[in-house]
Amino acid sequence: MHNDRPAEPSDQALWRYCRAVDAVPDEEAVFLDLAGFVDGRLDADEHERVAALLGSDPDARADVAAAKALAAAPAVAAVGRIVDRAIALAGPEETPHGRLVPFVRVRRPRPSLYGVARWGSLAAAILVASWLGFALGSDTSLMLDHTGAQASEDNFLGDLLDPAGSLLTNISNGLES
Repeated sequence: MHNDRPAEPSDQALWRYCRAVDAVPDEEAVFLDLAGFVDGRLDADEHERVAALLGSDPDARADVAAAKALAAAPAVAAVGRIVDRAIALAGPEETPHGRLVPFVRVRRPRPSLYGVARWGSLAAAILVASWLGFALGSDTSLMLDHTGAQASEDNFLGDLLDPAGSLLTNISNGLES
């Protein structure tokens, strides 16, 4: 955002109008600004802008004070309190050391010749079935196209099954002439 004030009076009026019409600030951007302020990662202009925001917003001041207090607290004490609280939540019958829960190991089989042959035969079966289906479909289409083209020129069954069949026949007939 450009905060330089224009020199001419008409530009100053436009600048004031635009500043008054500014959109509602993005909440996420405000939180990022506050975090940068607490961490000391803002440049001088941004620092002054966030400080002005803190001067007018008591909730933001409280958030910054809480963040600074958390940053100043030793991390070891905070972790100790969290662990003590978790132990208290577990109940009195559980010991602090807990008990060991063994997990069942899942053993993955190693590839063997039998497994490779099984998957290879499956792939070969899919390949043969695809080839056979394509070949039978093509032969049927050609057979219907040849008989239909000789019987009548307006046979739509051949075009329905293989629209390119009659088109290629018509093109080849045109080339022979």
